[in-house]
Amino acid sequence: MLRVAVVGSGPSGCYTAQSLVQEDSGAHVDVLDRLPCPYGLVRYGVAPDHEKIKSLQNNLRTVLEHERVRFLGGVRVGVGGVAAARLRELYHAVVYCVGAATDRHLGIPGEDLPGSWSATEFVSWYSAHPDSAADTFVAGARPDSAAHAFVAGARSAVVIGMGNVAVDVARMLARGAAELSPTDMPQAALTALAASRVTDIRMVGRRGPSQARFTTKELRELGSLPDTEVTVDPAELAADPAYADPSALPAAQRRNVEVLRGWASLPPKEASRRIGLRFFLRPVEVLADGGRVGAVRFERTEPDGHGGVTGTGRYEDVEAQLVLRSVGYRGVPLEGLPFDTEHGTVPHLAGRVLRAGAVAPGEYVAGWIKRGPTGVIGTNRPCAKETVTSLLADAPALVGRDLPEDPLAVLRAEGIEPVEWAGWQAIERAEAELGASFGRGVVKLPDWESLLTAARTGVGLDLP
Repeated sequence: MLRVAVVGSGPSGCYTAQSLVQEDSGAHVDVLDRLPCPYGLVRYGVAPDHEKIKSLQNNLRTVLEHERVRFLGGVRVGVGGVAAARLRELYHAVVYCVGAATDRHLGIPGEDLPGSWSATEFVSWYSAHPDSAADTFVAGARPDSAAHAFVAGARSAVVIGMGNVAVDVARMLARGAAELSPTDMPQAALTALAASRVTDIRMVGRRGPSQARFTTKELRELGSLPDTEVTVDPAELAADPAYADPSALPAAQRRNVEVLRGWASLPPKEASRRIGLRFFLRPVEVLADGGRVGAVRFERTEPDGHGGVTGTGRYEDVEAQLVLRSVGYRGVPLEGLPFDTEHGTVPHLAGRVLRAGAVAPGEYVAGWIKRGPTGVIGTNRPCAKETVTSLLADAPALVGRDLPEDPLAVLRAEGIEPVEWAGWQAIERAEAELGASFGRGVVKLPDWESLLTAARTGVGLDLP
Protein backbone atom coordinates (compact mmCIF):
# COMPACT_ATOMS: atom_id res chain seq x y z
CA MET A 1 0.00 0.00 0.00
CA LEU A 2 1.49 3.33 -1.11
CA ARG A 3 1.34 6.08 1.51
CA VAL A 4 1.89 9.64 0.31
CA ALA A 5 1.98 12.97 2.13
CA VAL A 6 0.90 15.98 0.07
CA VAL A 7 2.02 19.22 1.69
CA GLY A 8 -0.47 21.95 0.77
CA SER A 9 -4.23 21.74 0.24
CA GLY A 10 -4.67 24.32 -2.49
CA PRO A 11 -5.56 23.35 -6.08
CA SER A 12 -2.15 21.82 -6.82
CA GLY A 13 -2.26 19.72 -3.65
CA CYS A 14 -5.84 18.59 -4.21
CA TYR A 15 -5.23 17.76 -7.86
CA THR A 16 -2.16 15.77 -6.83
CA ALA A 17 -4.18 13.79 -4.28
CA GLN A 18 -6.98 13.26 -6.80
CA SER A 19 -4.61 11.95 -9.45
CA LEU A 20 -2.92 9.62 -6.97
CA VAL A 21 -6.11 7.91 -5.80
CA GLN A 22 -7.47 7.73 -9.35
CA GLU A 23 -4.32 6.23 -10.84
CA ASP A 24 -3.44 3.87 -7.95
CA SER A 25 -6.31 2.02 -6.30
CA GLY A 26 -4.16 1.24 -3.28
CA ALA A 27 -2.75 4.70 -2.63
CA HIS A 28 -3.59 6.46 0.64
CA VAL A 29 -2.93 10.19 0.80
CA ASP A 30 -2.62 12.56 3.76
CA VAL A 31 -3.02 16.20 2.69
CA LEU A 32 -1.17 18.37 5.22
CA ASP A 33 -1.61 22.11 5.51
CA ARG A 34 -0.14 24.72 7.83
CA LEU A 35 -3.57 26.35 8.08
CA PRO A 36 -6.58 24.71 9.75
CA CYS A 37 -8.57 25.43 6.57
CA PRO A 38 -8.19 23.77 3.16
CA TYR A 39 -8.23 25.14 -0.41
CA GLY A 40 -5.21 27.49 -0.32
CA LEU A 41 -5.54 30.50 -2.63
CA VAL A 42 -9.06 29.50 -3.64
CA ARG A 43 -10.07 30.44 -0.10
CA TYR A 44 -7.46 33.09 0.62
CA GLY A 45 -6.56 34.54 -2.78
CA VAL A 46 -9.67 34.64 -4.93
CA ALA A 47 -11.53 37.94 -4.52
CA PRO A 48 -14.65 37.59 -2.34
CA ASP A 49 -16.94 38.90 -5.11
CA HIS A 50 -15.80 36.15 -7.50
CA GLU A 51 -18.31 33.58 -6.34
CA LYS A 52 -18.06 31.44 -9.47
CA ILE A 53 -14.32 30.91 -9.04
CA LYS A 54 -14.68 30.41 -5.29
CA SER A 55 -17.23 27.67 -6.00
CA LEU A 56 -14.26 25.57 -7.12
CA GLN A 57 -14.00 24.74 -3.42
CA ASN A 58 -16.85 22.28 -4.02
CA ASN A 59 -14.68 20.33 -6.47
CA LEU A 60 -11.71 20.37 -4.12
CA ARG A 61 -13.99 19.26 -1.27
CA THR A 62 -14.86 16.11 -3.23
CA VAL A 63 -11.16 15.23 -3.37
CA LEU A 64 -10.59 15.78 0.34
CA GLU A 65 -13.66 13.71 1.23
CA HIS A 66 -12.42 10.69 -0.74
CA GLU A 67 -12.22 7.58 1.43
CA ARG A 68 -8.46 7.26 0.82
CA VAL A 69 -7.65 10.95 1.33
CA ARG A 70 -7.28 12.52 4.76
CA PHE A 71 -7.05 16.26 5.51
CA LEU A 72 -4.67 17.19 8.33
CA GLY A 73 -4.74 20.93 8.92
CA GLY A 74 -2.72 22.99 11.35
CA VAL A 75 0.44 20.96 10.60
CA ARG A 76 3.53 23.06 9.98
CA VAL A 77 6.26 21.48 7.88
CA GLY A 78 9.76 22.87 8.28
CA VAL A 79 10.90 25.36 10.92
CA GLY A 80 8.92 24.89 14.14
CA GLY A 81 7.07 21.87 12.82
CA VAL A 82 7.58 18.48 11.21
CA ALA A 83 10.96 18.28 9.51
CA ALA A 84 11.10 17.24 5.88
CA ALA A 85 13.34 14.32 6.86
CA ARG A 86 10.76 13.17 9.42
CA LEU A 87 8.00 13.19 6.79
CA ARG A 88 10.13 10.95 4.63
CA GLU A 89 10.30 8.49 7.54
CA LEU A 90 6.50 8.46 7.88
CA TYR A 91 5.52 8.18 4.20
CA HIS A 92 6.77 6.40 1.10
CA ALA A 93 6.69 9.70 -0.79
CA VAL A 94 6.14 13.38 -0.07
CA VAL A 95 4.82 15.88 -2.62
CA TYR A 96 5.36 19.55 -1.78
CA CYS A 97 2.61 21.82 -3.15
CA VAL A 98 3.37 24.87 -1.01
CA GLY A 99 2.84 27.60 -3.60
CA ALA A 100 4.60 30.96 -3.57
CA ALA A 101 4.21 32.49 -0.15
CA THR A 102 5.62 35.98 -0.54
CA ASP A 103 5.52 38.92 -2.94
CA ARG A 104 8.13 40.46 -5.19
CA HIS A 105 9.52 43.87 -4.30
CA LEU A 106 9.93 46.93 -6.47
CA GLY A 107 13.35 47.75 -5.08
CA ILE A 108 12.79 51.52 -5.12
CA PRO A 109 13.22 54.24 -2.45
CA GLY A 110 10.18 54.77 -0.26
CA GLU A 111 8.68 51.37 -0.98
CA ASP A 112 8.28 50.67 2.75
CA LEU A 113 6.75 54.00 3.72
CA PRO A 114 3.57 53.81 5.82
CA GLY A 115 0.68 53.57 3.41
CA SER A 116 2.62 51.40 0.94
CA TRP A 117 1.63 47.75 0.98
CA SER A 118 2.03 44.70 -1.19
CA ALA A 119 -1.14 43.50 -2.86
CA THR A 120 -0.47 40.17 -1.12
CA GLU A 121 -0.95 41.85 2.27
CA PHE A 122 -4.10 43.60 1.12
CA VAL A 123 -5.60 40.43 -0.37
CA SER A 124 -4.76 38.45 2.78
CA TRP A 125 -6.54 41.06 4.88
CA TYR A 126 -9.78 41.21 2.94
CA SER A 127 -9.71 37.41 2.53
CA ALA A 128 -9.34 36.88 6.32
CA HIS A 129 -6.04 35.00 6.13
CA PRO A 130 -5.20 34.27 9.78
CA ASP A 131 -1.61 35.47 9.33
CA SER A 132 -2.91 38.93 8.49
CA ALA A 133 -3.33 41.02 11.65
CA ALA A 134 -7.08 41.36 12.04
CA ASP A 135 -6.90 45.10 12.66
CA THR A 136 -4.23 45.97 10.08
CA PHE A 137 -6.57 48.10 7.98
CA VAL A 138 -9.07 49.12 10.66
CA ALA A 139 -9.56 52.60 12.06
CA GLY A 140 -7.63 53.07 15.25
CA ALA A 141 -5.02 50.48 14.34
CA ARG A 142 -1.33 51.27 14.32
CA PRO A 143 -0.64 54.72 12.80
CA ASP A 144 0.98 53.39 9.64
CA SER A 145 -1.96 51.16 8.67
CA ALA A 146 -3.68 51.64 5.33
CA ALA A 147 -6.99 51.97 7.13
CA HIS A 148 -5.65 55.05 8.88
CA ALA A 149 -5.22 56.46 5.37
CA PHE A 150 -8.73 55.38 4.45
CA VAL A 151 -10.48 56.78 7.48
CA ALA A 152 -8.29 59.84 7.91
CA GLY A 153 -9.18 61.06 4.43
CA ALA A 154 -7.13 59.26 1.77
CA ARG A 155 -8.48 60.23 -1.63
CA SER A 156 -6.14 58.56 -4.10
CA ALA A 157 -4.67 55.09 -4.46
CA VAL A 158 -2.08 53.78 -6.90
CA VAL A 159 -2.00 50.10 -7.79
CA ILE A 160 1.32 49.19 -9.40
CA GLY A 161 0.91 46.25 -11.74
CA MET A 162 -1.27 45.09 -14.63
CA GLY A 163 -2.23 41.53 -13.70
CA ASN A 164 -5.43 39.99 -12.38
CA VAL A 165 -4.44 40.59 -8.75
CA ALA A 166 -3.98 44.30 -9.52
CA VAL A 167 -7.45 44.35 -11.08
CA ASP A 168 -8.85 42.57 -8.01
CA VAL A 169 -7.48 45.07 -5.50
CA ALA A 170 -8.55 48.04 -7.63
CA ARG A 171 -12.04 46.58 -7.84
CA MET A 172 -12.20 45.98 -4.09
CA LEU A 173 -11.30 49.63 -3.47
CA ALA A 174 -14.09 50.73 -5.80
CA ARG A 175 -16.78 48.37 -4.55
CA GLY A 176 -19.44 49.73 -2.19
CA ALA A 177 -20.49 48.13 1.07
CA ALA A 178 -23.82 47.03 -0.41
CA GLU A 179 -21.98 45.04 -3.07
CA LEU A 180 -19.49 43.47 -0.66
CA SER A 181 -21.91 42.63 2.14
CA PRO A 182 -23.24 39.45 0.43
CA THR A 183 -19.69 38.05 0.19
CA ASP A 184 -17.74 36.12 2.85
CA MET A 185 -15.45 39.11 3.49
CA PRO A 186 -14.65 39.43 7.22
CA GLN A 187 -16.72 42.03 9.03
CA ALA A 188 -13.74 44.22 9.98
CA ALA A 189 -12.65 44.48 6.35
CA LEU A 190 -16.18 45.26 5.20
CA THR A 191 -16.48 48.02 7.81
CA ALA A 192 -13.15 49.55 6.86
CA LEU A 193 -13.85 49.52 3.11
CA ALA A 194 -17.31 50.99 3.71
CA ALA A 195 -15.62 53.92 5.47
CA SER A 196 -13.06 54.41 2.70
CA ARG A 197 -12.92 57.84 1.05
CA VAL A 198 -10.75 56.67 -1.83
CA THR A 199 -12.39 57.86 -5.04
CA ASP A 200 -9.43 58.03 -7.43
CA ILE A 201 -7.66 54.74 -8.23
CA ARG A 202 -4.83 54.44 -10.76
CA MET A 203 -3.59 51.12 -12.11
CA VAL A 204 -0.13 51.66 -13.58
CA GLY A 205 2.05 49.45 -15.77
CA ARG A 206 5.55 49.98 -17.12
CA ARG A 207 4.73 48.48 -20.51
CA GLY A 208 1.90 48.88 -23.03
CA PRO A 209 -1.69 47.62 -23.19
CA SER A 210 -0.82 44.72 -25.49
CA GLN A 211 1.54 43.34 -22.82
CA ALA A 212 -0.76 43.63 -19.80
CA ARG A 213 -1.22 40.34 -17.92
CA PHE A 214 -4.86 40.65 -16.85
CA THR A 215 -7.53 38.53 -18.50
CA THR A 216 -10.23 40.19 -20.57
CA LYS A 217 -12.96 38.93 -18.23
CA GLU A 218 -11.31 40.62 -15.24
CA LEU A 219 -10.70 43.79 -17.24
CA ARG A 220 -14.32 44.06 -18.35
CA GLU A 221 -15.51 43.77 -14.74
CA LEU A 222 -14.00 47.19 -14.04
CA GLY A 223 -16.32 48.70 -16.62
CA SER A 224 -19.40 47.20 -14.97
CA LEU A 225 -18.81 48.62 -11.48
CA PRO A 226 -21.68 50.84 -10.32
CA ASP A 227 -21.04 54.56 -10.06
CA THR A 228 -17.47 54.13 -11.36
CA GLU A 229 -15.83 55.57 -14.45
CA VAL A 230 -12.92 53.77 -16.11
CA THR A 231 -10.52 56.04 -17.99
CA VAL A 232 -7.57 55.42 -20.29
CA ASP A 233 -5.21 57.87 -21.96
CA PRO A 234 -5.51 57.54 -25.77
CA ALA A 235 -1.94 58.82 -26.20
CA GLU A 236 -0.57 56.08 -23.92
CA LEU A 237 -2.54 53.45 -25.80
CA ALA A 238 -1.30 54.75 -29.15
CA ALA A 239 2.32 54.48 -27.98
CA ASP A 240 1.99 50.70 -28.15
CA PRO A 241 3.06 49.55 -31.64
CA ALA A 242 0.45 46.77 -31.58
CA TYR A 243 -2.42 49.07 -30.61
CA ALA A 244 -3.20 50.44 -34.07
CA ASP A 245 -3.43 46.96 -35.56
CA PRO A 246 -3.81 44.24 -32.89
CA SER A 247 -4.68 41.51 -35.41
CA ALA A 248 -1.32 39.77 -34.96
CA LEU A 249 -1.65 39.57 -31.16
CA PRO A 250 -2.73 36.41 -29.34
CA ALA A 251 -6.50 36.31 -28.83
CA ALA A 252 -6.42 37.31 -25.15
CA GLN A 253 -4.22 40.37 -25.70
CA ARG A 254 -6.24 41.35 -28.78
CA ARG A 255 -9.47 41.31 -26.76
CA ASN A 256 -7.83 43.42 -24.05
CA VAL A 257 -6.83 46.04 -26.61
CA GLU A 258 -10.36 46.06 -28.01
CA VAL A 259 -11.84 46.69 -24.56
CA LEU A 260 -9.38 49.51 -23.90
CA ARG A 261 -10.09 51.04 -27.31
CA GLY A 262 -13.79 51.06 -26.48
CA TRP A 263 -13.20 52.86 -23.19
CA ALA A 264 -10.94 55.42 -24.87
CA SER A 265 -13.80 56.38 -27.20
CA LEU A 266 -16.35 56.98 -24.45
CA PRO A 267 -17.24 60.53 -23.33
CA PRO A 268 -16.69 61.43 -19.66
CA LYS A 269 -19.49 60.43 -17.30
CA GLU A 270 -20.64 61.48 -13.86
CA ALA A 271 -19.44 58.99 -11.24
CA SER A 272 -18.38 58.95 -7.61
CA ARG A 273 -15.24 56.91 -8.27
CA ARG A 274 -12.72 56.74 -11.07
CA ILE A 275 -10.33 53.96 -12.07
CA GLY A 276 -7.62 55.19 -14.42
CA LEU A 277 -5.44 52.72 -16.34
CA ARG A 278 -2.00 54.17 -17.10
CA PHE A 279 0.67 52.64 -19.33
CA PHE A 280 4.38 53.14 -20.09
CA LEU A 281 5.15 54.41 -16.57
CA ARG A 282 7.86 52.80 -14.43
CA PRO A 283 7.89 53.49 -10.68
CA VAL A 284 11.19 54.94 -9.49
CA GLU A 285 10.33 56.28 -6.01
CA VAL A 286 7.52 56.45 -3.50
CA LEU A 287 7.47 60.03 -2.21
CA ALA A 288 6.72 60.94 1.39
CA ASP A 289 4.33 63.56 2.70
CA GLY A 290 4.41 64.03 6.46
CA GLY A 291 6.14 60.71 7.00
CA ARG A 292 3.60 58.74 4.91
CA VAL A 293 3.01 58.00 1.27
CA GLY A 294 2.13 61.16 -0.61
CA ALA A 295 2.82 60.32 -4.26
CA VAL A 296 4.61 57.93 -6.59
CA ARG A 297 7.24 59.17 -9.03
CA PHE A 298 7.18 57.39 -12.39
CA GLU A 299 9.55 57.55 -15.32
CA ARG A 300 7.91 57.61 -18.73
CA THR A 301 9.00 54.57 -20.78
CA GLU A 302 8.77 53.71 -24.44
CA PRO A 303 8.96 50.46 -26.44
CA ASP A 304 12.51 49.34 -27.15
CA GLY A 305 11.59 47.35 -30.25
CA HIS A 306 12.39 44.01 -28.61
CA GLY A 307 9.30 43.49 -26.46
CA GLY A 308 10.60 45.53 -23.54
CA VAL A 309 10.74 49.20 -22.62
CA THR A 310 13.42 51.78 -22.03
CA GLY A 311 13.39 54.92 -19.89
CA THR A 312 13.00 58.34 -21.46
CA GLY A 313 14.28 60.53 -18.63
CA ARG A 314 10.87 62.19 -18.31
CA TYR A 315 9.10 61.89 -14.96
CA GLU A 316 5.60 62.27 -13.58
CA ASP A 317 4.44 62.35 -9.95
CA VAL A 318 1.05 60.74 -9.26
CA GLU A 319 -0.64 61.70 -5.99
CA ALA A 320 -1.52 58.81 -3.69
CA GLN A 321 -2.03 58.27 0.01
CA LEU A 322 -2.26 54.52 -0.52
CA VAL A 323 0.05 52.40 -2.70
CA LEU A 324 -0.58 48.72 -3.43
CA ARG A 325 2.28 46.91 -5.15
CA SER A 326 1.14 44.01 -7.35
CA VAL A 327 4.21 42.83 -9.20
CA GLY A 328 4.00 39.09 -8.61
CA TYR A 329 4.42 36.30 -6.08
CA ARG A 330 7.61 34.47 -5.20
CA GLY A 331 8.35 31.08 -3.64
CA VAL A 332 10.29 30.87 -0.39
CA PRO A 333 12.73 28.18 0.77
CA LEU A 334 11.34 25.29 2.78
CA GLU A 335 13.69 23.94 5.43
CA GLY A 336 15.16 20.64 4.34
CA LEU A 337 14.58 21.11 0.61
CA PRO A 338 16.92 22.49 -2.06
CA PHE A 339 15.95 25.87 -3.49
CA ASP A 340 16.67 27.83 -6.65
CA THR A 341 16.91 31.41 -5.38
CA GLU A 342 16.93 32.89 -8.86
CA HIS A 343 13.59 31.42 -9.87
CA GLY A 344 12.02 30.95 -6.42
CA THR A 345 11.39 27.24 -7.06
CA VAL A 346 12.61 23.80 -5.97
CA PRO A 347 14.88 22.19 -8.59
CA HIS A 348 13.16 19.19 -10.14
CA LEU A 349 13.00 16.81 -13.08
CA ALA A 350 9.37 16.16 -14.15
CA GLY A 351 8.37 16.81 -10.53
CA ARG A 352 11.14 14.75 -8.93
CA VAL A 353 13.15 16.88 -6.48
CA LEU A 354 16.80 17.25 -7.45
CA ARG A 355 19.50 17.46 -4.81
CA ALA A 356 22.87 18.55 -6.21
CA GLY A 357 21.59 17.57 -9.64
CA ALA A 358 20.54 14.05 -8.64
CA VAL A 359 16.98 12.79 -8.11
CA ALA A 360 16.04 12.57 -4.41
CA PRO A 361 14.04 9.34 -4.00
CA GLY A 362 10.54 9.87 -2.64
CA GLU A 363 10.52 13.70 -2.83
CA TYR A 364 8.38 15.58 -5.36
CA VAL A 365 6.94 19.02 -6.11
CA ALA A 366 3.87 20.33 -7.89
CA GLY A 367 2.27 23.74 -8.41
CA TRP A 368 3.97 27.12 -8.08
CA ILE A 369 6.90 25.83 -6.03
CA LYS A 370 7.62 23.57 -9.03
CA ARG A 371 7.08 25.90 -12.00
CA GLY A 372 6.88 29.41 -10.51
CA PRO A 373 3.76 31.59 -10.02
CA THR A 374 2.40 31.21 -13.54
CA GLY A 375 -0.86 30.09 -15.12
CA VAL A 376 -4.43 29.95 -13.84
CA ILE A 377 -5.99 27.55 -11.34
CA GLY A 378 -6.58 24.94 -14.03
CA THR A 379 -2.88 24.94 -14.95
CA ASN A 380 -2.26 23.04 -11.72
CA ARG A 381 -4.08 19.96 -12.99
CA PRO A 382 -1.63 18.88 -15.76
CA CYS A 383 1.25 20.03 -13.56
CA ALA A 384 0.07 17.70 -10.77
CA LYS A 385 -0.52 14.86 -13.24
CA GLU A 386 3.06 15.07 -14.50
CA THR A 387 4.38 14.80 -10.95
CA VAL A 388 2.07 11.91 -10.09
CA THR A 389 3.14 10.06 -13.24
CA SER A 390 6.76 10.34 -12.05
CA LEU A 391 5.85 9.27 -8.51
CA LEU A 392 3.89 6.19 -9.60
CA ALA A 393 6.70 5.18 -11.95
CA ASP A 394 8.98 5.24 -8.90
CA ALA A 395 6.47 3.56 -6.59
CA PRO A 396 7.74 -0.03 -6.92
CA ALA A 397 11.07 1.08 -5.48
CA LEU A 398 9.43 3.22 -2.79
CA VAL A 399 6.85 0.86 -1.25
CA GLY A 400 9.44 -1.66 -0.11
CA ARG A 401 10.39 0.58 2.80
CA ASP A 402 8.67 -0.21 6.13
CA LEU A 403 6.63 2.62 7.65
CA PRO A 404 4.78 3.23 10.92
CA GLU A 405 1.27 1.78 10.68
CA ASP A 406 -0.41 5.19 10.93
CA PRO A 407 1.51 8.47 10.52
CA LEU A 408 -1.27 10.37 12.30
CA ALA A 409 -0.71 8.36 15.48
CA VAL A 410 3.00 9.18 15.30
CA LEU A 411 2.31 12.89 14.82
CA ARG A 412 0.00 12.91 17.82
CA ALA A 413 2.56 11.09 19.93
CA GLU A 414 5.03 13.83 19.02
CA GLY A 415 2.67 16.55 20.28
CA ILE A 416 1.03 17.55 17.00
CA GLU A 417 -2.75 17.61 17.00
CA PRO A 418 -3.97 18.14 13.43
CA VAL A 419 -7.31 19.68 12.53
CA GLU A 420 -9.08 16.85 10.75
CA TRP A 421 -12.01 17.10 8.37
CA ALA A 422 -14.55 17.24 11.20
CA GLY A 423 -12.68 20.23 12.62
CA TRP A 424 -12.88 22.01 9.27
CA GLN A 425 -16.61 21.30 9.12
CA ALA A 426 -16.93 22.87 12.57
CA ILE A 427 -15.16 25.98 11.23
CA GLU A 428 -17.66 26.11 8.36
CA ARG A 429 -20.57 25.96 10.82
CA ALA A 430 -19.04 28.71 12.96
CA GLU A 431 -18.61 30.95 9.90
CA ALA A 432 -22.23 30.42 8.93
CA GLU A 433 -23.31 31.33 12.47
CA LEU A 434 -21.08 34.40 12.47
CA GLY A 435 -22.57 35.58 9.20
CA ALA A 436 -26.10 35.10 10.50
CA SER A 437 -25.27 37.25 13.53
CA PHE A 438 -24.44 40.11 11.14
CA GLY A 439 -27.44 39.50 8.92
CA ARG A 440 -25.13 38.27 6.17
CA GLY A 441 -24.29 34.92 4.57
CA VAL A 442 -21.14 33.04 5.50
CA VAL A 443 -18.52 35.38 7.03
CA LYS A 444 -14.96 34.15 7.47
CA LEU A 445 -13.35 33.85 10.87
CA PRO A 446 -10.37 36.23 10.66
CA ASP A 447 -7.71 34.91 13.03
CA TRP A 448 -5.97 31.85 14.39
CA GLU A 449 -7.72 31.93 17.77
CA SER A 450 -11.24 31.92 16.40
CA LEU A 451 -10.44 29.28 13.76
CA LEU A 452 -8.81 26.90 16.22
CA THR A 453 -11.50 27.46 18.85
CA ALA A 454 -14.15 26.56 16.31
CA ALA A 455 -12.19 23.53 15.11
CA ARG A 456 -11.51 22.18 18.61
CA THR A 457 -14.86 22.91 20.26
CA GLY A 458 -17.29 23.18 17.38
CA VAL A 459 -18.30 26.74 18.33
CA GLY A 460 -17.28 30.21 17.23
CA LEU A 461 -16.26 33.33 19.13
CA ASP A 462 -18.15 36.59 19.54
CA LEU A 463 -16.31 38.93 17.17
CA PRO A 464 -16.83 42.68 16.71
